Amino acid sequence: MHINANSCVDGCGYDPVVSEADAALVADVRAALRAEADRERAVATQRYMKSVMPYLGVRLPTVRQLTRAAERAHPLTTRPAMIATVRLLWQGADFREERYAATELLNTASARRLRSMDLLPLYRELIVDGAWWDHVDAVSQLVGELLAAFPAEMNPVLRAWSRDSDMWLRRSAIIAQVGAKTDTDLDLLADVIEPNLADREFFIRKAIGWALRDYVWTDPDWVRAYVAAHEEQLSQLSRREAVKNIRDGAAYR
Repeated sequence: MHINANSCVDGCGYDPVVSEADAALVADVRAALRAEADRERAVATQRYMKSVMPYLGVRLPTVRQLTRAAERAHPLTTRPAMIATVRLLWQGADFREERYAATELLNTASARRLRSMDLLPLYRELIVDGAWWDHVDAVSQLVGELLAAFPAEMNPVLRAWSRDSDMWLRRSAIIAQVGAKTDTDLDLLADVIEPNLADREFFIRKAIGWALRDYVWTDPDWVRAYVAAHEEQLSQLSRREAVKNIRDGAAYR
């Protein structure tokens, strides 16, 4: 039996079908999440997250645990099936935790062995469709892993994203190197920040500040020099976030 994973846009580059085993994986995830539902927490979380999609009230660590347990029972075996399975869980979601689980599937043991540049269209889709910081920030970590593995291919992609009309692609380009430490490509970091310096959107300004603040732990002098050179262009929010952990030229905790 094969299940269509919903309409695949032209040129998406993979066969959008889900095997019976992969459909069972999705069903197990959904059933496990519903079994852990907490109505009171769901209402409070939806309000806090300003989400149109309702919540089940399942804590994120539990979402991860349940997703990985389902994946161990039904390991992902091929890259096209993995992509289609993630899309099936994401697009068919009735609750936000199901979308968290779809992203978490990409972090499971069997999925890690299948990662490649072929996943980039899926990542882009999840960022644009997710269109809120919780989804975008989670997927951006995966984008950063692609950058580390395929820098020549990903550099032009992130530079293009940083100028895209979609705000969330621009945020992803800015924060994709968070956590890269000494492997941070500083030319790329500066290039993805530059076209967004004048943007007044909170989530862009916050992203710029976050990306710079994260690099403080590696090279506070570079961050301080960057902020000084762009003091008039950086928003107050970005500037404040960037230097909040710098004291006397050094980073402190």
